Amino acid sequence: MNIILFDDLFIRQSLLPLTFTRPVAEVRVGILTISDKWDKRLEGNISFHTTDYLREKYPCLAGNNNIWINGALCPSQELVQAIHSLHAETALTKDGMILAARTSSTEYDHLKTLKQQSFAGHTTLIDQPWKIFKENAAQLKLDFDLITHDRISEDIMDPYTVVYGEENLFVEEGATIRAAIINAEAGPVYIGKNAVVNEGAIIRGSLALCDGAQLSMGAKMRGDSTVGPYCKVGGEVSNSVIFGYSNKSHDGFLGNSVIGEWCNLGADTNTSNLKNNYAQVKIWDYGKGGFKNTDEMFCGLIMGDHSKCGINTMFNTGTVVGVSANIFGSGFPRNFIPSFSWGGANGFITYKLDKANEVIDMVMQRRGMIYDSSEQEIIKNIFELTAEFRYWEKQ
Repeated sequence: MNIILFDDLFIRQSLLPLTFTRPVAEVRVGILTISDKWDKRLEGNISFHTTDYLREKYPCLAGNNNIWINGALCPSQELVQAIHSLHAETALTKDGMILAARTSSTEYDHLKTLKQQSFAGHTTLIDQPWKIFKENAAQLKLDFDLITHDRISEDIMDPYTVVYGEENLFVEEGATIRAAIINAEAGPVYIGKNAVVNEGAIIRGSLALCDGAQLSMGAKMRGDSTVGPYCKVGGEVSNSVIFGYSNKSHDGFLGNSVIGEWCNLGADTNTSNLKNNYAQVKIWDYGKGGFKNTDEMFCGLIMGDHSKCGINTMFNTGTVVGVSANIFGSGFPRNFIPSFSWGGANGFITYKLDKANEVIDMVMQRRGMIYDSSEQEIIKNIFELTAEFRYWEKQ
């Protein structure tokens, strides 16, 4: 069986800048990416139907028996059963949206012509950036149960680590924990393979510290957060998701935020996640070309891949930062910072593509990764696609 996770075009646009560099299904929420969740629940080969410039890295491998699944859709047992029972050439829909389809066709547009079967159950659709942190606690619990079912946690041998709610803690092989306080009474705590919890870290569940990730000395993890693979995180973090390979090693507050891959937040970077007047937060929407009401009181920073900020950077409530931006200086920068921006509150210039490529190459080399031609082509396409938002280039 071929499982094709497809990008709904409207949702893909709504999830920018996070989806500039990945298909929708590669978004991380809970412990796993959406594609990983489906991979663990369905038997078959996973591939993606996404925008043209991402297809070399994320190819679509269609065959004669294809299950197409909306890439923003998080799986549930009820959904898995409904997909298994789908007849050939039939689409599973809810409120006019295609959730999944079984067809021999290799064409995305063919899905709209299929016979429809309505799904009456509950669905979790990650169709807005803020839903990533809003749904993170629930998805973390589901992923925790899925990953740890019928398995035994590694023991914590350190005598100076205190654990509350030990039944909700799972530690993978190779993890190191020293003199930490872990409270899993309110939600599960998952410590991935070769992860490191350094001295004095305080963890309150729910929390996922994924494979190879590290918590700095004295880190304060306030719950409902995910630290993706090979991230280094310190300071105070609340209800935030960091996708992977990103650093927030030092003090500073990150709340109700989503950080992509290969980002770096300088020492004492702080995000505001609540307006002083307690009003609902508006954030930049790429599809609208303007600001959109989230209907949420709490919303901090949404940052695309490869972006970085200097020490003491302050981000206002509901700030959206694009791909490969470099932010520094005193004061609050704008709450929409386009991709390939260089500057801060005093204004921006364009972060030239050749300079951005040099930094990406160096950063990835430090983690033993190669900035290959397919990755370079993706970044080049994003540079060109986002030129319309760099307003200073038009002046």
